[in-house]
Amino acid sequence: MGDSDAGPCCAVGDSDAGHSAQFGCDQGPALCQAGARLPPGRGKHPGRGRSTEGGTHSPGTRTWLCGVLAPPELQEKTLVLVKPDAVQRRLVGNVIQRFERRGFKLVAMKLLQADQGLLDKHYQQLRQKPFYPALLAYMTSGPLVAMVWEGYNVVRSTRAMVGDTDSAAAAAGTIRGDFSMHVSRNVVHASDSVETARREIGFWFQRDELVAWESGDQDYTYGP
Repeated sequence: MGDSDAGPCCAVGDSDAGHSAQFGCDQGPALCQAGARLPPGRGKHPGRGRSTEGGTHSPGTRTWLCGVLAPPELQEKTLVLVKPDAVQRRLVGNVIQRFERRGFKLVAMKLLQADQGLLDKHYQQLRQKPFYPALLAYMTSGPLVAMVWEGYNVVRSTRAMVGDTDSAAAAAGTIRGDFSMHVSRNVVHASDSVETARREIGFWFQRDELVAWESGDQDYTYGP
């Protein structure tokens, strides 16, 4: 389903096969995520308005999501690094404020001095580039802040909030457009896909460093 499809939708998945599909329905707003696996016993059956949570669920039967919020299992996580230049300029609070105002939830954060081993893993696709030594010197020049944010479509939304890698091309209102002057000092890093986010989070955080907690504003953020 494309970005221009604003109508209500349903997601349906086979809990054993681990696949899902999307299609329209007439039961009011719903949040859908293509390819997401729906856990057993969650959601509502279309046309009935009856929750299946707590009910029986036989193996291999389909689980529907329609007219209700997607369960926590469908939320994405993304890695955000506040780079050394932004830490030195006292911009950490400004970056955090952008995400909190958007409605995303902070689940991990730490201040650290990154070493070359960690950065070599994080930037493994750039290690052969001629500019990599300068990037490495920049990223080890001082402490940085690593954060994990959680929410629906948080990866794509974060990329939009951060703005173009080249600060000169970053739109006003984005983090880089507002706080960065040069591509070599572009304030933040953000994962560019769900798969990349999963890998990068594993580089920077242990599993037990991610805190699962319930936010009281979710009904106000995502609606009924």
